[in-house]
Amino acid sequence: MTCKLSLATLSDAAKTATIPAYDRASLKPGIVHFGVGNFHRAHQAIYLDDLFNEGQNHDWAIIGAGVLPSDAAMREKLAAQDFLTTVVEQDNNKTAARVTGPMVGILPVGDSGAIIAKLSDPAIRIVSLTITEGGYFIDAAGKFNPAHPAIAADGQNPSEPKTVFGLIVAGLKAREEKGIVPFTVMSCDNIPHNGAVTRNAVLGTAELSDPAFAVWIKANVAFPNAMVDRITPATGQREIDLLKDTFGIEDNWPVYCEEFKQWVLEDKFTAGRPALEKVGVTFVPDVTPYEHMKIRILNGGHAAIAYPAALMDIHFVHDAMEEPLIRAFLATLENDEIIPIVPPVPNTSLKDYFALIERRLLNPKIADTIPRLAQDGSNRQPKFILPSTLDNLRQGKDVVGLSLVSALWCRYFAGTTDSGKKIAFNDASADRLHAAALKAKDDPMAFLAFEDIFGEVSQSEVFRKRFAHALKTLWEKGTRATLQLYLDGKLAV
Repeated sequence: MTCKLSLATLSDAAKTATIPAYDRASLKPGIVHFGVGNFHRAHQAIYLDDLFNEGQNHDWAIIGAGVLPSDAAMREKLAAQDFLTTVVEQDNNKTAARVTGPMVGILPVGDSGAIIAKLSDPAIRIVSLTITEGGYFIDAAGKFNPAHPAIAADGQNPSEPKTVFGLIVAGLKAREEKGIVPFTVMSCDNIPHNGAVTRNAVLGTAELSDPAFAVWIKANVAFPNAMVDRITPATGQREIDLLKDTFGIEDNWPVYCEEFKQWVLEDKFTAGRPALEKVGVTFVPDVTPYEHMKIRILNGGHAAIAYPAALMDIHFVHDAMEEPLIRAFLATLENDEIIPIVPPVPNTSLKDYFALIERRLLNPKIADTIPRLAQDGSNRQPKFILPSTLDNLRQGKDVVGLSLVSALWCRYFAGTTDSGKKIAFNDASADRLHAAALKAKDDPMAFLAFEDIFGEVSQSEVFRKRFAHALKTLWEKGTRATLQLYLDGKLAV
């Protein structure tokens, strides 16, 4: 017997899952969140659900918002179940389901008027974002691009914005005109200095239409930096069926995730905040050390294993970590070239942190996939891998392993695995990367020509030499043999 998730069926869901201990009718929205995807529902929404379960801060519920067709699809699926979500937390030793309810609605996607009206509501005191690394209109150096056609269009027509940042500017403008305290803009995306990046995007968008108002935003709006962490795979029919078969709950878009979660946040808010410290959020004056640790060691590790695993026809992350060559490659890379250039983190052992990462990646219940880790590399490589490469080069250190990561990415974009299987790309820059990767088989520098991706790194003779040799070896000997040469200390020339 199964139940279709809704407020009316919570008592049935409670037979196999934890349900909210609070009355949904008691909640009032205090946050507008752009990008209601899996990570948001497994992370920020979980912390708020925990807080609400303790009887705290019921005036900080979430109203979703979005600008993409996928946001409209999510709105339709969640509206059919009263905006409830089933989150399944999986550890090696247990699996538990919980129904969460901190989201009370999603604004009509594409309706600028409705979104701006909600943003100008005094009850809304935080606007948060999980719009992925590619949603910030930034280049390899993290610099905002105001010339992007979508941003330029909002600059020309600020009263009918279509981008997240145009909507935020319009919402802040409406509040300023009404004398309402501005909301805090809080990014929850995996981007170095995500608060600063968001601030630059909002200011850059405002400057196109109203430079004076951009000055006002700079002086009055808070953009706290944050480090967020929880491995959250994409949802497919497998997860939908698994929830139904295991827990008897029919959820249109459940979320499966690991048990571990972390949120480190700068305590900089213009209009108050929920008491998230009561449910495990760490508030700090400066999130930079935690951010470097997570982005370089975890996200960099994801990028490091994604492409050799893909070339070796491995689908799941835990299977990749069970492959001795890949696990040894990751450990050697981290210990030799990544961890040594990560600045110290308060009360944290970086070696212990990496050991935790290894355990998390080995969790077979998560069923995280290599295609998910390999997607959007044109945005992820400049944020997760190349900064470590650049820091090593600036310190006069070698980059044999990190150059191999870039070469593996290039080899991946040639379009076939070592066994000849075709690779399905998921990257906004796939066409140009594929064309360049094919040319790079004979001319490795063709792949390094993308200044927006490689930036200063591509100008290093050491990196160019290491990259070219690694790519040549991958084509001549294959991924397994190349990884072994690296582990044997024989890849460098």
